[in-house]
Formats: sequence, structure tokens, C-alpha cells
Amino acid sequence: MKGLSEYLLDLLGWEIKGEFPDVKKSIVIFAPHTSYWDGLYGKLYLMNTGINYKFLSKKEFFKFPMKYFFKAFGSMPVYKNKEYINQVAELFNNSKEIHIVLSPEGQLAKTTHWKKGFYYMAEKANVPIVIGYIDYKKKELGIKGVITETNNILTTMTEINKMYKNVNAKYPENFATDKRFN
Repeated sequence: MKGLSEYLLDLLGWEIKGEFPDVKKSIVIFAPHTSYWDGLYGKLYLMNTGINYKFLSKKEFFKFPMKYFFKAFGSMPVYKNKEYINQVAELFNNSKEIHIVLSPEGQLAKTTHWKKGFYYMAEKANVPIVIGYIDYKKKELGIKGVITETNNILTTMTEINKMYKNVNAKYPENFATDKRFN
């Protein structure tokens, strides 16, 4: 799969930047997320890394017949409740190696208030947050950094905002960092 994904990304003119960190478990946030194309490019990138991962996707996508596509794509439905954070933490506890991938914005439309579930999942499971990105202007995708200390949401979110400062979305008018942490 690595060879195929690398070939497709190269064919499409995309360059991979940054090494995926040598960690067995993590929350991977990928932003900006302004187009369904982001999922395809993110999938190709993740296939290239060779890691064991699951995407978190809207539960609405898991209706017949699309649920079969999303399951094959490596997705799990997201349920918006505090118990879901515990379920994801339990998934980490029951796995030797797994990376949970999601969009911190939680939607394609512009939002200045990101969903913070990813932060609470990482904190509860005691795993790092890997900062993935996709930049359409530069045609590159990869890793901006890793946050291992997640004991302070203000510090963590401020650092994440800085990493996404100059990243260009497919639809730039639909992307903003979380204004509560600028």
C-alpha cells in the first residue's frame, strides 16, 4: 500500500513533509478540513506511513449503503457525548498500536470554535497529539509537530494554532484556527 499511495501522491503532484513520529499510539489531527478531498489525500498520506489508524467520521455517514464504504475506508462513527471520549480512551487501552485521526474543526464549514474532543481523548488516554496538515497552495501534506504535554488546554491549543498559522486550505475562506486560543 505504501508504494501505491506514494505513487498516487506523486502523480497528483503532492509532496510529503515531516516524518510521522515514532509513537505507537496517538491522536492525529488533520487540518485544514474544508473539502471532502482532504479525506482522500489524508488517506493516501496515512497509507504511506504504514501505521495502524482509524478515522473518526460523522455518524450520519454510517447509513446504508455508505456505511460499508466508510468502514472500508478505516472510519468509525463519532457520537457527541462525554462517554465517547471514554470509549476512544478504552480503544487505546486495548490496542498495542493505534492512531485515531480526525479533523479538529469537526466540519467543512468555517468555524472559529474547534471541537475539543481530540484534546480530551489524548489527555484521557495519555497519548500525544500529532499535528498533521494539508496545504493546497504548496501541494504538501505531512506532520507539523507532536504535542506530548497535554495537561493544559490553553497551552496545547495555542501551540496548535501557531502550527496551522500559514497552512492553506483548499477553500481558504472556510478555514480559521480556534480564536479562543490565539
